[in-house]
Amino acid sequence: MHQVFIAGTACTAVREHYDRSLLDLALEALHGAVGTLDPTLIQALYVGNALGDTLSEQSQLGAYIAGAAGLNCEAVRVEAAGASGALALRQGYLAITSGQADVVVVLGVEKATDKLDAALQAALALGLDGELERALGLTLTGAWALLMQRYLHEYQLPATAFAPFAVNAHANGAGNRHALYRFAINTQKWANAGQIAEPLNMLDCSTVADGAAAVVLVSQRYAREVAQPIAIVGSATSSTNVALAQRPDLLWLETAAASGNNALQQAKLKRDAINIIELSDPHGIAAALSLEALGYAERGHATQLAAEGVIAKMGALPLATAGGYKARGDVGGATGIYQVVELVAQLRGQAGANQVANAKTALAQCLGGVGATAVTHILQVAEV
Repeated sequence: MHQVFIAGTACTAVREHYDRSLLDLALEALHGAVGTLDPTLIQALYVGNALGDTLSEQSQLGAYIAGAAGLNCEAVRVEAAGASGALALRQGYLAITSGQADVVVVLGVEKATDKLDAALQAALALGLDGELERALGLTLTGAWALLMQRYLHEYQLPATAFAPFAVNAHANGAGNRHALYRFAINTQKWANAGQIAEPLNMLDCSTVADGAAAVVLVSQRYAREVAQPIAIVGSATSSTNVALAQRPDLLWLETAAASGNNALQQAKLKRDAINIIELSDPHGIAAALSLEALGYAERGHATQLAAEGVIAKMGALPLATAGGYKARGDVGGATGIYQVVELVAQLRGQAGANQVANAKTALAQCLGGVGATAVTHILQVAEV
């Protein structure tokens, strides 16, 4: 197996980009990541996108973006709902580790805000089971709300137990110039927010917005020319039943556990070696279940981890240091690439006000749908 390194990275600001197209955003991120690299060296482009064909009415995004960028290479769109970008990254990783390529670009892009909310919610619900869930009116937010209801009942907790996740995300988002929401909140403001899908309230729900992020992956041959290469030392994915009703345990994200454990084993690391973490956290319940699946908290105790400040920037396991879904904004299928761009900045000591001291190893995990797909990558400061 060949080693895989991250060379260039770039992302657009997460905004409601009404005056820009999906292609505009994609090209900005792609050109920013590629920089001065000779484009003829690029052997493949993998595009992570969940909603392009439904909301932008454009399929074949691989060829569409590659053509506009002047790239004459293999170009493929990868779709796995919210895990699309992370799964695209895995395809780029596999292309290099297998020896099939030396230079690959992975791009995540989403353009969602040009449509009315009903159309957006219908598109997002495509990540659910079409017959058993979506056809009966369930939305993606509604599915997470059902899990939160069950969690509160099972562990006898108040809804406010989840407030620290949103409070932490907003505290960090305030220092991220690319974030959609750059302001702090507190527990009282969280508690006073209006309900969206009980028990999820407005400040426990992320906002879907527009954005694009890109990374350039290279083999060791080219990594020697990179000033601060970051190695991908672990990569794994897992999938399960899309419908919640078909899962044996509603409060156990088996895909998050499996992909996380497999990535750690591949990296030959224990979970306590991770200095910083990014998860799918559109709601506090998603972050809590992921932390428990990854083994960072016992079942039913992830909210206590958050309340004790473990996930804060100065804590033992900093989470959402660029704002996560809640403050950075939910960029759908592009999320997995945004996570990696943000973690690379941390590992290179370039995260500014959000910098975590002595960050050397990071874990990024993305979920598709309500955890039907999970993709985990482990990044580490490299010595080439």
